[in-house]
Amino acid sequence: MTQSPTPIHETVREHYAERIKSSASCCGPSDCCSTESKLYPVDLLATLPSDVSSTSYGCGDPITLAALKPGETVLDLGSGAGLDCLLAAQKVGPEGRVIGVDMTPEMIERAQANAKRVNAANVEFRQGYLEDLPVDSNTVNVIISNCVINLSPDKAKVFTEAFRVLAPGGKLAVSDIVTDGPLPEPVKQSLSAWAGCVAGAVEAKDYIGMMEAVGFTDISIKPVFFDKETVDSALADMELDVNEYPREDIYKAVYSAKITAYKPV
Repeated sequence: MTQSPTPIHETVREHYAERIKSSASCCGPSDCCSTESKLYPVDLLATLPSDVSSTSYGCGDPITLAALKPGETVLDLGSGAGLDCLLAAQKVGPEGRVIGVDMTPEMIERAQANAKRVNAANVEFRQGYLEDLPVDSNTVNVIISNCVINLSPDKAKVFTEAFRVLAPGGKLAVSDIVTDGPLPEPVKQSLSAWAGCVAGAVEAKDYIGMMEAVGFTDISIKPVFFDKETVDSALADMELDVNEYPREDIYKAVYSAKITAYKPV
């Protein structure tokens, strides 16, 4: 069954289309996700032009987490402007392959231009939904993703699809936003908060539960907590009355996580 866009999909797509057009961050006027926050090793970023390496919409470093090897086939869920795909392409080498999937046409266009600019012949980008991946079953060695799965309105379907396309023994290595406890209801109901990587985040235990339900094993979630200023920046452009919900609860509840899991052999 072909995935149909939901209001959340449309809101997220419009949000990121505007971000790439205006060269803004994913979360608001003060970039919580940029390379300036030292998410990646400096020597890794130095392998790409600065304007390419600075276009990041993530919350972590899935490249280091994935420990990619030459010859592997890598799939990036929500590949954005292509930064992680281009970094992965260097790790897997010319005998390897990298596929980026994103639902936003403007992101696909920018990613393709970036790949052409750095002569990354082993990278391709496909437009599609994470809930209905345009990728054959059992063909991917490693799946990476950077602050994108939390944006999906049907995360269980994303994990089902991820498990399907992974080859037996394949690895999932993602950076994502999860929570420790429930979020205030006004934030959960805000579409702008969803696009800003907050409202769509689920509790870590539920995240693990969805992965286990489709068959993933050896699941690990390691938290990387944001400081107060970072969370405040991420919430700055949400159209919410700050008096309607206790912002302190969000400071305590929302964090980035290094997440790994495997498809059994």
